[in-house]
Amino acid sequence: MRRLQLAAFRSLFTALVALAALMGPAQAELKITIDQGNANPLPIAVVNFFGESAQEQKLGTDIADVITNNLRRTGLFYPIDQRAFIDRLPNFDVTPRFTDWRIIKADALVTGRIVLQADGKLVAQFRLWDTFAEEYVFGQEVTNELAEGWRRVAHQISDLIYQRLTGEIGYFDTRVVFVEERGPKTNRVKRLVVMDQDGYNPTYLSDGKHLVLTPRYSPVEDVIVYMSYRSGVPRVYLRDVASGLEEVVGDFPGMTFAPRFSPDGKQVIFSLDDNGNSEVYTMDLRTRAVKRLTFNPAIDTSPSFSPDGRRVIFNSDRGGSQQLYVMGSDGSNVARISFGQGKYATPVWSPRGDLIAFTKIYEGRFYIGVMRPDGSNERLLTESFLDEGPTWSPNGRVLMFFRQEPTRADGKGGSVRLWSVDITGYNERPVPTAADASDPAWSPRISDYAHVRR
Repeated sequence: MRRLQLAAFRSLFTALVALAALMGPAQAELKITIDQGNANPLPIAVVNFFGESAQEQKLGTDIADVITNNLRRTGLFYPIDQRAFIDRLPNFDVTPRFTDWRIIKADALVTGRIVLQADGKLVAQFRLWDTFAEEYVFGQEVTNELAEGWRRVAHQISDLIYQRLTGEIGYFDTRVVFVEERGPKTNRVKRLVVMDQDGYNPTYLSDGKHLVLTPRYSPVEDVIVYMSYRSGVPRVYLRDVASGLEEVVGDFPGMTFAPRFSPDGKQVIFSLDDNGNSEVYTMDLRTRAVKRLTFNPAIDTSPSFSPDGRRVIFNSDRGGSQQLYVMGSDGSNVARISFGQGKYATPVWSPRGDLIAFTKIYEGRFYIGVMRPDGSNERLLTESFLDEGPTWSPNGRVLMFFRQEPTRADGKGGSVRLWSVDITGYNERPVPTAADASDPAWSPRISDYAHVRR
């Protein structure tokens, strides 16, 4: 057995990543076991994928670049610069010279091949190798109907490598919906945008004529729910991303806001403000039946279902300050779970069910944090002038949020951007967008909903 012990990231959260290659009679197993975080990433080499034609070779280089960048951003992998490669493999079918890869300290190696078929379909084959055990680990073929879909192919391969080496589902073949912001602060134009999780392939869903806020992805379909002032009054809308079809979620006398889907996508939970009293409601999207869950003169808002659909986390000032509360999905057994100093907002349940992410405001600073569903083990992951609106990756290992810089005395500054951080509080990174961006929401993996239509 070979094992690399990796150091701790933060004093708040003990980190251990072990690399194990178990030698057996058939083949070795190369695997990263993630307990918390990683300070010394796994060295991995990704070779440009082979191709016969110039177009295939170009696609092979581009796909290798995307895989490399995906793995690097996790903080768990250290992709080795291709300029250090000694073994210049002549083609995909040749077994690597493992000693050459060990010399440059590559523990794992990825090779691949691109084939463009006559019908226009892109076929990508890849192999993962354990350089120390000198063994082929696994490989697979990924296809796309169009060559233009090469980025998604790269994300799918990244997911397969990530899952094979960590034992956990990847999150690269996903999209993010967010609010793009442009223009002066006194006249901001806000538009809904959907993009790949790495910031590429943005698609505009609204024209900016009306204010849009808090878009959220369905956990089972390519559908979003969001708030808009299109009618002059804040309303919650459903939108099918592919077709562009939209509909209003109910026609209530007051303002509806802070919408989210239930885990099965059949309900929307939201807040309704009627004459200054904000309460939590659900609506069945098929029957349009509405149910009120909270009955309190305080402000109850930002509800989020647990992944099993049995509980709801929300924030309320019913105790005198803005805190987090958990209740049954029918509104029963309301219990406060946050008791720290400051205010708590925008809670959202992890898809793994083990943590709740939130925004915390304390002494003029904003934090993104996590705690267990019973309120224990609160940990603050980020801190800035304004960090807000966490959203979970589908595997529950990474959070995305938005961060605003302070406005300077000359009126400049104040930009708003998307960031990501893993659940250890390590590996904080900006997410590229063309303009200011806020209110991100992560989609499920595309493969989990691509076959589902409303």
